[in-house]
Amino acid sequence: QVQLVESGGGLEQAGGSLRLSCVASERTFGVYAVSWFRQAPGKERVFVSTISWNGTTYYADSVKGRFAISRDNTKNTVYLQMNSLKPEDTSVYFCAADPSTTQAMGNRGKSPRYWGQGTQVTVSS
Repeated sequence: QVQLVESGGGLEQAGGSLRLSCVASERTFGVYAVSWFRQAPGKERVFVSTISWNGTTYYADSVKGRFAISRDNTKNTVYLQMNSLKPEDTSVYFCAADPSTTQAMGNRGKSPRYWGQGTQVTVSS
């Protein structure tokens, strides 16, 4: 069982930056693909970004060029650097992990195996 804990959320003005962190309890975290999803009030949870076990990255079109995902396996941590924030980025952000990159991304109707509790990001205009 992998436990994921997110941090780094908060209130930021439009155009500002935040960095989210996702720390895993699993020592073999390096073999997992890790994703960020977000869920705005009254909306479905949607994919934001994934980093595979070998460092390949994927982004939703809505965040491409503004967000950057990275990982430090020595710290069992994945980061999401969010720049040029917009009010529409306001959501609860969830970290998720799965050995399969496809599943970590939520593709083909699948869902990542492990989820964190989420961290709130609020962007004011």
